[in-house]
Amino acid sequence: MALKRASFSLNPHLAHFAAAAAFTCALALGIFRFFVIDRVDPIHCNALLTRGRWLDDKFANWQPDGCMLYNYKPNEVASCLSSRRVVFLGDSVTRLLFFQFAHNVDPSLPTAPPDDSTKHADFHYVAEGGVELTFHWAPYLNTSTTLSYIRPVPERRPDGRKTRPALLVIGSGLWYLRYASTSGGLPAWESTIQSAVDAISQAQPPLADTVVVLPVEDIVPPKLSPQRASTIYAADIDAMNSDLIHRISPPSSADPFAFFRPSSQPSSSTPMWFPTVFNTMLDTTQTEDGLHYSAAVVKMHASILLNLRCNDALPKVFPLDKTCCSSYPWPSLLHSLVVAGFVVWWPMYWLLAHRYNPKTNDSPLIPKDQLSIMIISAAVAVIYTADRTGFWLKEQKQFSPWTFAFLTLLSLGVGLLTVKRGEKDLGFLNRDQTDEWKGWMQIAILIYHYLGASKISGIYNPIRVLVASYLFMTGYGHTSFYLKKADYGFTRVAQVLIRINLFTLILAYTMNTDYISYYFSPLVSWWYIIIYITMIVGAQYNDRTPFLVSKILLSMMVVAILMKTDWLLELIFGFLKKLCGIHWSAREWAFRVNLDIFIVYVGMLAAVLVIKSRELHWTERPMWPLVTKVAAGASALLLVWFFAFEVTMDKFAYNIWQPYISFLPVGAFVILRNANIVLRSASSRMFMFVGKCSLETFIIQYHLWLAGDTKGILLVIPGTRWRPLNMVITSMMFIYVSHHVSNATNDLTKWLCDEQKAPASLPQPVIAPPHREADQAEGREIIFDASEGLELSEGKDDEGNLLPSPREPSTPPRAPRRWVDRLSEGSGSPSPSPALRLWYGEKPWYAGLKARLLMIFGVMWILNIFWWYPPNKSL
Repeated sequence: MALKRASFSLNPHLAHFAAAAAFTCALALGIFRFFVIDRVDPIHCNALLTRGRWLDDKFANWQPDGCMLYNYKPNEVASCLSSRRVVFLGDSVTRLLFFQFAHNVDPSLPTAPPDDSTKHADFHYVAEGGVELTFHWAPYLNTSTTLSYIRPVPERRPDGRKTRPALLVIGSGLWYLRYASTSGGLPAWESTIQSAVDAISQAQPPLADTVVVLPVEDIVPPKLSPQRASTIYAADIDAMNSDLIHRISPPSSADPFAFFRPSSQPSSSTPMWFPTVFNTMLDTTQTEDGLHYSAAVVKMHASILLNLRCNDALPKVFPLDKTCCSSYPWPSLLHSLVVAGFVVWWPMYWLLAHRYNPKTNDSPLIPKDQLSIMIISAAVAVIYTADRTGFWLKEQKQFSPWTFAFLTLLSLGVGLLTVKRGEKDLGFLNRDQTDEWKGWMQIAILIYHYLGASKISGIYNPIRVLVASYLFMTGYGHTSFYLKKADYGFTRVAQVLIRINLFTLILAYTMNTDYISYYFSPLVSWWYIIIYITMIVGAQYNDRTPFLVSKILLSMMVVAILMKTDWLLELIFGFLKKLCGIHWSAREWAFRVNLDIFIVYVGMLAAVLVIKSRELHWTERPMWPLVTKVAAGASALLLVWFFAFEVTMDKFAYNIWQPYISFLPVGAFVILRNANIVLRSASSRMFMFVGKCSLETFIIQYHLWLAGDTKGILLVIPGTRWRPLNMVITSMMFIYVSHHVSNATNDLTKWLCDEQKAPASLPQPVIAPPHREADQAEGREIIFDASEGLELSEGKDDEGNLLPSPREPSTPPRAPRRWVDRLSEGSGSPSPSPALRLWYGEKPWYAGLKARLLMIFGVMWILNIFWWYPPNKSL
């Protein structure tokens, strides 16, 4: 008896069940955390000052609990503090913090006193942006200068917002312990703190915009000097900090389950904060004397102060990467209408459809023709919720070589396990192979973005080559299409550009971002237009190789000159800003284009070479196997050289080389991947799946998998320690949404580009397009080829609409009437014009493709003109 081969298959609905479970978990946790846990700390100020952990071992990336810490630049600090005063009062620990804060505000300022003789002196600096920085030596908080800030007399009180300090930082305690015999020790400190806190709380008007009382810094007893160790005890410091906590921020105020609080709790007119996290951030390896800590730790303390003071004060514009102690901005009226329009697009469509076309018993709840609209509406709602509200948390990225290697190897392993072998040679750079290529490259780029690996030159440089590979495929695919099909019609152009840009433009408006920030879609659109112009000029001579190659090289030269002419680019972008309300950065655009300015033309020339080689039957010549082997060997050596070359260069130096050498690794990979029939016919199903929605994964990652407009990562489970599980859940959500948005965008592109003629009064015969097996693949992107199923033999009108097929008359034709007969019958009533028939509803109106696009561009122009842009900011 013959043994049967064991086989198994996965439930086809498993992906839907997994995605549903991920969304259910994320929504449930989001609702509980947003409405219960974070009820008392909705903008994460308390989280910024009380909880967090180091993400690295170099003490350079501190992660507050559930929010993103921003690294401020000097010009941003100047804008936040607006030439105001920042005052520090306290001891040596406070002084150390003052100098690091001053250095953050203005890097030209010192990080320590000039010498030991001045360490107990006062310091005053004016930063480059006009911010006044003052430190007063007051270890006991009892000097006259200190009292003038804490308990000012009415005539000396700074009673205007511009005159009072923007930030007042107070720190004391260690000197009371160190010199307890003369200072009075703990009782004296408690009396001083009580007096200071009462004065700050009762001050009218407020003493400062923000007051920060520093905790007494924890010590490392084994590293203390004998004199200090004899009087400073850790238990005393704990008691002092416990006292400060109960005075400034009682535990009940941070308890999410304390729904009923005593109404007698006094309210302070001056915001007063107590950053207990400063002691949490300390590490025993970062101090030499057991008392004062390293610049890295203190610098992060200063950064927390800046985030506390500035995050909610500065204009909230793209990118929204300051989520600690900052509320999300309310959208403008126009922005709200746009978001609401896309979110309710499907519900309104569904209601109207059911109102005018009541569903029958056997009709589905959601008709098939509404699925695409439903997916787009739901995707916009989920993406907006994820990255424009506090419903889910956002945290910072952190690169780990071990995590990067693990995720890369895991993806490679799954990809290899899903390799399938074709039954025949699928040809050079076949569709399955390009989908696979896009898929594994996209996975590599996603891992690179998620871990924030852009600072690692050895990873950044190969990722630049992957972006160049996408552009190589753009040049190769479109050139191949135009040489084979010679279809330069408007419909083809519209299909390509709409498919690439439809959801990108939806996100740009609904998320209030910059279209160029989703740089892949603008870049591919730009190069498609360049390829189209290059191929259509003199298209009748494209069969002449010298002419074709010459115009490709001429196009390359013209584009290179254009992108190096800064004044011309500024002129063009300035024109777009004034006429169309488009706020784009010419400098950013030139940088993106110039990085890969030649690789598209390499792809175009490769397409010419491949087509001509088939025409000349090069593969049938006796020397072809030897040529293939030599090319494969040379390609392998070339890849080894490239990786050895790029790993020795930093990213900025490599960017200079990128336009001139990127074609070498790309060409080497293409040759190796197509070296024999086995390689050409095999492809990975997992990589192909991702490749078919690579465009959507690239743009949706900005807001759903990543967060803060790519600056951070999305957390649906609170707690940094749950990051691996968060990655699994958000990955399922992200891939599921991307896949369905890709299919929906395909359908909407076909709908927008549909050129079917309005139905006639009598039914017309339907001519089915020829069946093509290749066209049945799901998720096919209209990037490299147009939908060939629409290429029928019927005639078309001036707008490209299909004309109805001629019918055979059912009765013999009548002879034309003579003019005498018509005259004898009279003129009768004149036939109404087509416009009047349309007006009175006798003739339905169907907008053609050009009319639809004109309406879409008109709406976009109106939105751009009336959109709100922040002052002095180019979006």
